[in-house]
Formats: sequence, structure tokens, C-alpha cells
Amino acid sequence: MRYLRYAFLAILGITLISISLANREVVELKLMPDAIADLLGVNFSTSLPLFVVVLGGVVAGLVLGFLWEWLREHKHRRDATAKTGEVRKLEREVKKLKKKQNEGQDEVLALLDEAS
Repeated sequence: MRYLRYAFLAILGITLISISLANREVVELKLMPDAIADLLGVNFSTSLPLFVVVLGGVVAGLVLGFLWEWLREHKHRRDATAKTGEVRKLEREVKKLKKKQNEGQDEVLALLDEAS
């Protein structure tokens, strides 16, 4: 399975390098369309290679997707944390009750009762 993962990563790397070499042309990115920029008098633009724009868009999409899922699953993590706290509380209570039940018994018998 490890070799399959390495093969996949190698193919992915070769593909990304190939795409990057094929799309080295410089493109201009503008913040707003020309008509709106002329109206406002502000036009932010930058020139980047096309592969940076494409791969940057993919990375930005992945980050936004992961962030969206993390925010969406917040309620499940909160519930799991609450349940974990409740389990710990109940475990302490069971331990306390077992200790109280085994107070007058022999130590060996108390240990055997705790184990079962």
C-alpha cells in the first residue's frame, strides 16, 4: 500500500510540474473590470505566470473547503467533548461507589471485585 501511495504522489508531482512548464506565460490579474476601475479611479492589478494562478486557485479552494467543513462540524466536536466529560464524571462516580462498597472487605477480595 505504501508503494501505491508513493506511485500516486510521483504521478501527481510529474503532472503538476508538466502543467507548470506548459503554462509559464504571464497573465495580468485585475481586481475589478476596466469600466468599474475607471469609474472609481482605482485599478489594482498584478502579473503572474498562469500556472501560479491555476494552482493558487486550487489551493485556495481546498483551504476554503476545509475551513467550511471544520466550521460545519463544530457542533459534533462540541457534543463529543461534552460526552467525554460526562464519561469521566461517571467513571469517577463508579470508582467512588466501588471503594465505598468494598470498605469493610479484605483487600484481596476488594481488588477482585474491582477487576470484574
